[in-house]
Amino acid sequence: MNRRQFMSFSILGGVAALFHLPGTAAASPPQDTPRMYNAKNYQKLIGTQGFGETLLKNHFALYQGYVNNANKLADLLGRLLKEGKTASPEYAELKRRFGWEFNGMRLHEYYFENLGGQGGIDPGGKLFKRVVQNFGSYQEWEKDFKAVGSLRGIGWAILYQDGVSGKLFNCWINEHDIGHLAGCTPLLILDVFEHAYITDYGLKRADYIAAFMKTVNWQIVEKRMA
Repeated sequence: MNRRQFMSFSILGGVAALFHLPGTAAASPPQDTPRMYNAKNYQKLIGTQGFGETLLKNHFALYQGYVNNANKLADLLGRLLKEGKTASPEYAELKRRFGWEFNGMRLHEYYFENLGGQGGIDPGGKLFKRVVQNFGSYQEWEKDFKAVGSLRGIGWAILYQDGVSGKLFNCWINEHDIGHLAGCTPLLILDVFEHAYITDYGLKRADYIAAFMKTVNWQIVEKRMA
């Protein structure tokens, strides 16, 4: 192990102790510490066509983990700030990790909330008109969105709206906290990490995406527009 590897290992070891990663020990936050974030209840999605109960319950549990970790990180960072340890390696690593946990929480909320719809996009709505304006037709937009969701690797397919020009983009996000378009609003979120579909569809991601498109809650998606 060279010096750089050793330093990285030592820093991450300290972070693990603070953050209570698997196989580590750390003090739990005080019981009277208020939670900054609370997990939302998405049980109403049970029974959604194309999404099995086991798949959804496992996905809800994973989402709960992101909420818990976002709260734990917020608490730890607050402690380090009060202790004047903002120049410490632990503070730096936890600050970076917060983006991962927070976005993992928030993207799952967007994802669950744009599920459970019935019927297709409203052809008279402002979203449909903007899709046609930017892509030529709804069919061309959907083809592009599905293509993004089918890219090799794990991540998210997101329909964004640029807050300046109003233009729509279909974008691939590889990590929760990396690659988001600055100043853009996420309108439609598709989770393409394996946990989102492998229980029901195995490696047939295209079948999962097809099922997802049939249950998009387009009213919610349109409300997210500027």
